[in-house]
Amino acid sequence: MLPQNKFQDVVFTVFMAFVMVYAMICYNISLNVGGMQNFVFIAAFKEMIIMWPIAVVLELLFVGKLAQILAFRFVTPGKDPMIMIILAISAMSVCLMCPLMSLAATILFKNAGTQFVAVWLQTTAMNFPMALCWQIFFAGPLVRNIFGFVVRSISKQPETAAKEAV
Repeated sequence: MLPQNKFQDVVFTVFMAFVMVYAMICYNISLNVGGMQNFVFIAAFKEMIIMWPIAVVLELLFVGKLAQILAFRFVTPGKDPMIMIILAISAMSVCLMCPLMSLAATILFKNAGTQFVAVWLQTTAMNFPMALCWQIFFAGPLVRNIFGFVVRSISKQPETAAKEAV
């Protein structure tokens, strides 16, 4: 399920950003230490404190609308199947967020010095395939399903309470 109003959009964005940012931080730490290790799962939370709010703000203020505009150059709401619209928006979100979040990570964590542009481009190139696959195959479906379950559960509560009152 997709958000139907601004409040739902904020909740959805916060949850999606958490799932995406946490996975990408784990991925980048693993790249830096030569592979996945148990400590990575805990170490990622140190960077989450900084990167998660950045992702939420970028998505809500800039990327969300622009991703839809770009996606709607390829798909048409009401005409194309909903899965195609979801995939187009998801792909455009990754195309925008990956370079921006890689830029933030390069500035905050990479100590790139005079090689800043090269380090940022390499970071983006290393992150993009993982971010796209994680979004399309795991984070997107997971967050949409959990979000839909929560929204449906909340919307059924008033109905249930009204039926019980009768």
